[in-house]
Amino acid sequence: MSKQANKAPNRQLRHVPTLTELPRPVYARVENWQQSGSQTHWHTHNWGQWSYAVEGMLIVHTREGHYVAPPQFAIWIPAGVEHKVISNGAAQMRSLYIETSLLPDTPWTKPRVCSITPLVRELTLQFCTLAANYDKDSADSRLVQVLVDQIACLPTSSTQLTMPGDKRLTTIAEMLLHHPDEQRDIEQLGEIVGLSGRSVSRLFKQQTGLTFQQWRQRARLLEALNRLESGKPVTSVSIECGYDSVSAFVSIFKKQFGVTPGKYLRKE
Repeated sequence: MSKQANKAPNRQLRHVPTLTELPRPVYARVENWQQSGSQTHWHTHNWGQWSYAVEGMLIVHTREGHYVAPPQFAIWIPAGVEHKVISNGAAQMRSLYIETSLLPDTPWTKPRVCSITPLVRELTLQFCTLAANYDKDSADSRLVQVLVDQIACLPTSSTQLTMPGDKRLTTIAEMLLHHPDEQRDIEQLGEIVGLSGRSVSRLFKQQTGLTFQQWRQRARLLEALNRLESGKPVTSVSIECGYDSVSAFVSIFKKQFGVTPGKYLRKE
């Protein structure tokens, strides 16, 4: 990998509102992040956060997982979960702070990436135009209830990556996240942390719900999404993310997401 590919982006630090309580059970935040990219510091909320990128791509890190949301998706972070939000380029973000009691326990007690529907997208954009202290007995309040009901039905997508808890596996996982073109196999990576390939395989499945190969493939694809969104060509992304050829990358990408890389992000 080139030094340019390894270079950490110079992101602007974004401040998080210091709210002690929400003016209403659902509260909207509208943000336009700069071309150079932005990120927040690690923080928590006393309510859930549902973030949707109208344009650009959002990445949310928790202590246990990484979550990626292109414009077709939204990321949910429950109350009390420490996280930071990242964008590597320009992004228009719409966030909803939602009182935990408004959503069912399953599956909303854990972070997740949701596929959003056109209806939810339009309801979100409309809600973000309302006053923070909207009338509780009004059409605006009824719109909020419809929005929450629709969010509660959203399916989980595959653009999320659970981090293993074992420190030895974390070492391997972080290496693969920072170097998606890493070519060493499971046995060679296991040797670095004193584990056999068989142990790495067993523990990855136990702790992440994915096999090692599935986890590695998803990590590469999520990094590929990030680099495509930043404007890099498909050929460069395929090489930087460890694929032997562009055709192999396109084939795996289409199998995972149902469309080619260009169509997925509307670049072609």
